[in-house]
Parts: sequence; C-alpha cells; structure tokens
Amino acid sequence: MILMNNVETARLNLSALSVFRGIMNRSVPRAFYDLLCGLDKSPEEFLRLYGAFYSLVCERGCSQSLAYAFTEAALFDENRFTRCAAGGTYDKLPRDVLRAVKHDCDAILSASRLSSEEVLRAYPRYREIEQIAATLPRWQCGDCAESFKMYDGSLDRIAAYYRKNGCGIFARYKAFVWRDGDIRPVLNYDTIDIDDFTGYERQRDKVMENTRAFMQGKSCNNCLLYGDMGTGKSSTVKAVANLFRSDGLRIVEIPKERLIDFPLLADKIAALPMKFIIFIDDLSFQNQDQSYTTLKAVLEGGLAARPSNALIYATSNRRHIVKERLSDRAAEVDDVNTRDNMQETLSLSDRFGLSVCYTVPRRDEYLMIVRALAEKKGIDMAKDELDAGAERFALARGGRSPRCAKQYVESLFC
Repeated sequence: MILMNNVETARLNLSALSVFRGIMNRSVPRAFYDLLCGLDKSPEEFLRLYGAFYSLVCERGCSQSLAYAFTEAALFDENRFTRCAAGGTYDKLPRDVLRAVKHDCDAILSASRLSSEEVLRAYPRYREIEQIAATLPRWQCGDCAESFKMYDGSLDRIAAYYRKNGCGIFARYKAFVWRDGDIRPVLNYDTIDIDDFTGYERQRDKVMENTRAFMQGKSCNNCLLYGDMGTGKSSTVKAVANLFRSDGLRIVEIPKERLIDFPLLADKIAALPMKFIIFIDDLSFQNQDQSYTTLKAVLEGGLAARPSNALIYATSNRRHIVKERLSDRAAEVDDVNTRDNMQETLSLSDRFGLSVCYTVPRRDEYLMIVRALAEKKGIDMAKDELDAGAERFALARGGRSPRCAKQYVESLFC
C-alpha cells in the first residue's frame, strides 16, 4: 500500500473536482494545480512552475492570502449547487450531487491550506534543489473567504451564504448594467443609503413597501417615479436596491436606447435564483418609436413580458413620459382619431401599477434638507447664515431642489 502525503492527496482531489470544476478556469487555482502536477517533472521544470505561480499570486495581490484567493474562486463559481443554494432549493439535489459538493469543498480547503514549504519538500528530488529552495520566496495561506469559514462538513451554512448573497457574478457584484448584449457588473456602484435622505419620506415609503412586497413574494407593481429634476428619483431607486441587497436583490440598469433588447435581458434574468430591479433612468420618448412599443408590451400584454423575479423601476421628468409639442396638437386638428392618439400617448405611463410623484420642495422643506445635510457633514455655521447662503445658491441655480441643497453643502468645503 502506497501512502500519499498531503500534497499528493490535494493534487488528486483537485483532479477529481466535479461540481466546482469551474474554479480550474481561474488563474490562481489553475496555476497552483499545474505546480502540484510539476512534482513529476524535472528540477528545472518544477522550479519554473514554482516561480510562475509565485509571480502570479504576487501580481494578484494574494501572496499573503492564498487560502482566500483559492476559496474566493469557489465562492463566486456558478454551478448547479450554488444556483440551487441561492434559490433555497439545494436540499432537493440528488444525494450523489451533494456528496460531490462535499468532496469538492474538502478538496478546495485542503489545497488552500498547503504551505510553500510543504509543496517544496513534497518534490521527490528535493535534495537536488535544496540549496535553491532555501532562497525561494514563500507564500502565506491566510484566512479563507467568508463562506468557506462557515464550512464544517455540513452544507447548510455554506448554502445559507449563497441564499443571502447570490451566486456567480451576482455574489461578487451588486449592481449591473446592460451593455453589448449582456449583463455587465458595475465595479464602483452608488452606495447611497436610505438614511442619507431628508424629506420625501412619503414617496420613499411607497417605493420601499412595494419592493418589500416583491421580496416577500406578495402582490407588487412596476413603478414610475416622475417629477421635477434633482428631487431624488434615481437616488431613491438605488438606495432601495441597496437596502434589500442582503436579501438577494440586485439592480440592472438598461439604457432607454436599448429597450429593444429587453427580451434578451428578460431571458437571462428569468433563469437566475435572485430577484432583480430592472432600472430605466430618465425615461422619455420623442414619439412612439420601437422602444416605446417594446416597453409598453413588456409592462402589460406582450409575449416578451418581464420575468416573475424582476420589477421595472423607471424615472422620468414627465408624468406621461412621451414628449408632446404644440405642433403635435396642431397636427391633430384634422385627425378624426384625436382621442385615440391621446389615449395611445397616455397608455404607457398608465401601465405602471405604481406612480410616485416628486415635486420641488417648498422653501422651508429646502432649508430643512440643507440643515440636515450640513449637520451630517459636520458644518458649524450659524443657522441664519446657512439659510441665506442656501437661498442665494438656489437662486443662482434657477430653483430649489435636494440636488441643489447637496451641491450647496458640498460647496462649503471649497
């Protein structure tokens, strides 16, 4: 009977990865596996693989945390188990699949804990490279990624992590944009918090309650936030998405110019276990173009409807979304179907089940927002002086708004 050391066992177990096999497409696990396979190579080839691996972990910034880099690859791997775990149905998987998941988790953890010293001394011809090995740099294993810290041989705790945080890129990132025919992550998304707002509580409560109902599987509606510029419509949507992020909600923004792609986006989202807000910012149409027709069909009545795990949240400066000119009215004088045309124009906004209006604040509301923002920023200024400056700033900007209040407070630091 041949006894294997930890390094040889780790290599064979990595070879047998199945459910989490996708991690071998990631650079660090792949290079580490290649290094372990180099135990059968010549001294020159083994040392080359060692140097290549250390160079890679230095480049990736994980020479002091190999375990994190290794388990992070598994954390963000999208496979049958992680998808089912994110959807809360992993316990419905066949026993053989669950057994394979446990094997893979054990194999990944064991490999991530191998020290550079263990790998070097496992080389059968170590004596030939001993002098060189003494001068080689060493990596540190460090701690595992969060979900694997929870792994204790049972899949319940690691599955709970996926249930809360999603899987694949939807675990790594929280906000996305539709670009070039695919869902792309937003690397630096707006982290605005719902508590950062002052005023407009009634409007935000409506959006929050609708989103909460959606997350709980209750009756909910697509939502149109409309009204004056700078009143916090887009910020409300982003803050609400952040509020429910830990419950598995993700936000995907689709540019209004690409609404024609909505069926493609819907197909990609429908198969995922998370819930999504599909965000359309600054929505308006010059006339009833193809994008207008596409969105109207999606909201109600079309074959390419929104998936059940998604809501559409749109913002617009116009209640009825479609821009209307006086010349359009003049052209309708001789049109016997004027009423039908008007109904067609209004039909899009009416298909949003929830409409929330944002109007410019009154003077006292505007100054209340300014004072609250100044207090949060730690600005020590007499109330009368602060108010007078805020009014002058609003006059120069052409009107009061929460955006104007924020810009004024930020200008005090200049």
